[in-house]
Amino acid sequence: MLRSVAGWWDGVELWLTQLAFPAQALLVVAVVGPVCWGVAGVIDAVVERSVAARLAALAHHRDTVHSPPSTSTDER
Repeated sequence: MLRSVAGWWDGVELWLTQLAFPAQALLVVAVVGPVCWGVAGVIDAVVERSVAARLAALAHHRDTVHSPPSTSTDER
């Protein structure tokens, strides 16, 4: 299985290196561009959610530590 994947990849490399440079550059931009865009989107979402969670935890901690004790005097 691994040998067949390696053979396929060698064929792709050989095909790519035999192309003219403008075709190589266009193909790389067409493939690598969307892949990088997708990876950047995933990283952005992960960072945004982790920062939002951290800020929410800090706000909750600040509210529970620094809030005055409640003085509920509901007598019936």
